[in-house]
Amino acid sequence: MQAVILAAGEGKRVRPLTWSRPKSMIPVANRPIIAYTIDALVKNGIRDIIVVVGYRKEQVTRFLNQLDLPIEVVVQEKQLGTAHALQQAESRITGDFLLLPGDNYIDTHSVAKIKDVKNAILIKEHLSPSNFGVVSIQDGRVDSIVEKPAHAPSFLVSTGIYSLNRDFFRYVRGNNMTDAIACMIESGTIINAITADDWQDAIYPWDLLIMNQRLLKHLPVAREGTSSRHATINGPVHIGKGTTIGPNTVISGPVIIGNNCTIGPNCVILSDTSIGSRVTIEPMSLIGNTIVMDDTTISSHSRIMDSVIGERCTLADHTSIYMTRGILEIEGFPTLSEFGAIIGDNVKSGSFVRFKNCIIGNNVTLEGNRDVCSRVIPDNSLVI
Repeated sequence: MQAVILAAGEGKRVRPLTWSRPKSMIPVANRPIIAYTIDALVKNGIRDIIVVVGYRKEQVTRFLNQLDLPIEVVVQEKQLGTAHALQQAESRITGDFLLLPGDNYIDTHSVAKIKDVKNAILIKEHLSPSNFGVVSIQDGRVDSIVEKPAHAPSFLVSTGIYSLNRDFFRYVRGNNMTDAIACMIESGTIINAITADDWQDAIYPWDLLIMNQRLLKHLPVAREGTSSRHATINGPVHIGKGTTIGPNTVISGPVIIGNNCTIGPNCVILSDTSIGSRVTIEPMSLIGNTIVMDDTTISSHSRIMDSVIGERCTLADHTSIYMTRGILEIEGFPTLSEFGAIIGDNVKSGSFVRFKNCIIGNNVTLEGNRDVCSRVIPDNSLVI
């Protein structure tokens, strides 16, 4: 069986994190999201994989070339929709195939449940169904599917994972997969509904924290770095090569720390935290339920909670990030949110800055001693 992974989109609602990388390449638990999709396929014996790339395609292609798999790459020159992306791979598809989004997490067992079922959709309940294709089912079959309705008829949504064959292309009229599936149903084709065990899409950037929690549950324990004998490490913790953990630092897993990092002394790293490579966490700092990407420095006496911090950021001493609830404008729509901060790449902030429920764009500089609460600060801003 073949599999087609769609990794051509940008993920606009996940900005600013997708300014410099496609959504499928955002690191969660220190690996790109697409890596977990590929893992689920390989563990099910599926190695004939086609990946459709587009936005910042070089990054995805470079990652795929590092894998010991015969993955074929197809380019979608213009990002016109999911069905259009799939059509770019049509000439390479020979029979039955799985279609999967490259920017969602899916577990191995869910792939096993759908891979041998003809014409099927993997479905799952979601608290915000209007962000997806909403399905109605009857007797285990899909009765209808509607793309992002304003008033969803149910909480059951399509995960974007399908088991199809080449006949599917006869039903593609536009650029949207949901419309093509609806056309199949109208023609009398039976579409089976298979319930996923574990699946998640990151609709908004703060959803990455939930995905990170899920993936860290399966974290392999490793201690490749150097830890002070006065450090305390509890639970599943993965420490990369060249990383040093200073004295009196406490780490409570699950936590993953990349290569060549400097942590502490006298730091606290709480559970559900992923720290990339070449990261510096200076003394007397606390971090929890947070993703910190490569080459970032968090200076001393800082408290970072419930946040995603991009690459090459420098947060000065006494930075505080607290989770709170607020309403932010995302893609022109007011959106209820609850997190600490989403910080893009190359952000520099001064001492004693306090962040609450805010999104900081890329290449932003913030002077010290100020509060940033329930705001979206655009890329390249200077906050004085």
